[in-house]
Amino acid sequence: MASELSVLPSPRFPDPADAPALRWGVIGPGGIAADFTDALHVHTTQRMVACGSRSAERAAAFAAAHGVERAYDSYEALVADPEVDVVYVATPHSEHLEHALLAIAAGKHVLVEKPLAANADQARRIAAAAREAGVFAMEAMWTRYLPQTDIVRQLLDAGALGEVRVVTADFGGNAPFDPAGRLWNPELAGGALLDLGVYVVSWASFALGAPAGIIATGTLAPTGVDEQVALILSSARGGQALLSTGLRAGTPSLATISGTDGRIELDSPFWGPSGLRVVGSDGRVSAEWRDPYGRPYRQGMSYEAAALARYIAEGRTESPLHSLDEAVSTLATIDEARRQLGAAGVG
Repeated sequence: MASELSVLPSPRFPDPADAPALRWGVIGPGGIAADFTDALHVHTTQRMVACGSRSAERAAAFAAAHGVERAYDSYEALVADPEVDVVYVATPHSEHLEHALLAIAAGKHVLVEKPLAANADQARRIAAAAREAGVFAMEAMWTRYLPQTDIVRQLLDAGALGEVRVVTADFGGNAPFDPAGRLWNPELAGGALLDLGVYVVSWASFALGAPAGIIATGTLAPTGVDEQVALILSSARGGQALLSTGLRAGTPSLATISGTDGRIELDSPFWGPSGLRVVGSDGRVSAEWRDPYGRPYRQGMSYEAAALARYIAEGRTESPLHSLDEAVSTLATIDEARRQLGAAGVG
């Protein structure tokens, strides 16, 4: 029982620097691509060797800023580079399908920024194409590969919390309203759910599995995308997830998993390297853990890059910790929530 737990399991993830040294190319050299590339170069032996953009100037600037060897003025040229082993798709959500299929058709492994696509049907197409081509494909839900998540996974597998009954998570940010910006533009698959909400829905999926029931309420922005959303997800076994996300107010970014024998509380931000505590059924903290590895915030993306490299070396075509089918299921939940809200955008 959690109240008797005083020693936490150790994370089982190897040091990212020990992963095989893959050569990466990136489609969409924007802010998240910059953070991913920096995490790759600082914490692993892998390298971003090429970047592609529809703008030659933008590609060249990214390459110069991040030590990337080659810059291409088209995505087609990037995926044709024989020295690129895996393509990181970091374009807006609305473009993930096109760019993932382009890389897969070129025989490249792919890591697609979350969400995997703009809706579940598009995600199914990516999964089917990757499976048919026999290449590795993974959604960049990097939270799943963090050391703290592995501790939680071991506790859940051991039944340390008893029967899981309540899961909570929030992730909200305060973004200036810009009707043309990717967060607010329905043509770019904008909205809180697809950008930040995917983290909280994925957290619920991790703890409870795919939901049997979905209730969504919230508000829409003037552009019609979902601006603020609260979700109640019900599992077939009786557990519930209480989730919130939004674009107009920063929230604590906390997460919990509560069971009949105790609960796990994750520190902020739960989606990045942080810490956790276990609280017993008596309400007392029985064990605590704080990330000691010095890879804060998006530097934690080095863990997912390392995991991908190991999986490819093992001959896998999907992540054993976060399958393509689960990424599709998460988007199906978001699709239903957006439908209930009447949100505009890619349907």
